[in-house]
Amino acid sequence: MFSDKDIQQIESKSITIDAVKAQVLRIKNGMSYSNLIAAATTGEGIEEYNDTETKALIKFYQAKQNELSTVKFVPASGAASRMFKFLFQFLNNFDASKESLNDYIEKANDVLIKTFVSGLEDFPFYESVLSKLKATHPNFNNLSTDELYAEFVKTMLNEDALNYSFFPKGLLPFHKYADGSLTAFHEHLFESTLYASSNGYANLHFTVSEKHQDYFNSELNKFKSSLEEKTRTIFNISFSYQKEATEVLALTTNNTIFRNDDDSILFRPAGHGALLENLNDLNNDIIFIKNIDNIVVADMNRKVSEYKKLLAGVLLEVQDQTFKFLKQLENNSVSEDDLKGMVNFASNKMNLVFDDNFERLNSDEKITYLKEKLNRPIRVCGMVKNEGEPGGGPFWVKDENGNTSLQIVEFAQIDIDNSAQSDIVKNATHFNPTDLVCGVKNYKGEKFNLMDFVDPEAAFITMKTQNGIDIQALELPGLWNGSMAYWNSIFVEVPLETFNPVKTVNDLLKPVHQVS
Repeated sequence: MFSDKDIQQIESKSITIDAVKAQVLRIKNGMSYSNLIAAATTGEGIEEYNDTETKALIKFYQAKQNELSTVKFVPASGAASRMFKFLFQFLNNFDASKESLNDYIEKANDVLIKTFVSGLEDFPFYESVLSKLKATHPNFNNLSTDELYAEFVKTMLNEDALNYSFFPKGLLPFHKYADGSLTAFHEHLFESTLYASSNGYANLHFTVSEKHQDYFNSELNKFKSSLEEKTRTIFNISFSYQKEATEVLALTTNNTIFRNDDDSILFRPAGHGALLENLNDLNNDIIFIKNIDNIVVADMNRKVSEYKKLLAGVLLEVQDQTFKFLKQLENNSVSEDDLKGMVNFASNKMNLVFDDNFERLNSDEKITYLKEKLNRPIRVCGMVKNEGEPGGGPFWVKDENGNTSLQIVEFAQIDIDNSAQSDIVKNATHFNPTDLVCGVKNYKGEKFNLMDFVDPEAAFITMKTQNGIDIQALELPGLWNGSMAYWNSIFVEVPLETFNPVKTVNDLLKPVHQVS
């Protein structure tokens, strides 16, 4: 299958030949869809806490916070080009010399451009773009209003101007304050001081693309000292790249390996599941995970960050009890009543489903079974109520061995053409905002190897184009999907206000991204 040149290329990426053969086979065999049993709902897989319980759990976390090594893990790779997709389309289709902007909006029914233009002065980058436009356009004062709008967008996006689409979301102006605009990168550092710091130190780890690393360092140098002084917090910032060893190949629609013009194999980034390697390199007690674009202005952040403490409190409470049980099991100092108490806790607090044959096992077999069930990484995930059409989110899933567990399932993992599966999705009440707190050490304080808890069958196969040719692209099991399939999962309802992603640039006009 592979030439000597191919083998040299593969091994240069620290990928094994067997791994590449497995990738080819996986694409040829097609995707394995998740087998949904039911949607996780409040009281049936999703925990709900009242105000008194919430305050107690927050207090529990805060009491232990300075004893813990915490880190905030933020996937921040990739350019922000999708944020500006409608603006590129606007530049391709609008000609100010032939029609007015209003005529164009009406003809094209371009609601996004209408919203963009209406809120132009409220964008955090307005002054920067306008200043650049004035400095680079000699006929600025002679431009019509419609021409100004078009030139404004060109100044934002053109390579020889501000080139915003080249940069990752983390380095774009996100919020405008009285003394200037701040990037999402800056806002994440501030947010870490609200819940993910201990003893005056905050650890943050950002996964970035190699071409953007220097830009992140430059941005950090601009504000680090002043933010440390303002927050009385020392920031320990680390970066990593998606590892070459996680890259995956693609097949043509004829199931042959897709090759570049020089006959080398095309290897592609493997989706956010590849970041499990980066996550696995961290050695902290607690890891908070949050996407780079889900960040709000400071005043609102003080409020929504309370729910991160809630999730951490739930994790620590469950982890403490789990560790006590595991130490008892290790010492074999358990009675039949003790075992019943452990099963009750695991079922009610950790959502673990026990094999039908469990009660028929003898004591030694039950101890072995419980050890295997309990001694796993734990994740506590915030879940928000659906607003609109339900999609991927929290579900009860049965694997090929007949084991039922709580999982976060992406829409692409669901066979929506299967009416029974489709009905389960329609009954879903919550979705996943990517808001996780993870415990990755065992009861002895040893770090789990997170690669041991992946479901490789949960890989994605998507259709892409490369140089105008259709290809079958493989993605590794998603970071909070199949990559965490064999973790112990606890889902907690959190308010919708904790989920405020920026998918298009117009989202920056929403109240949560505007300083009142």
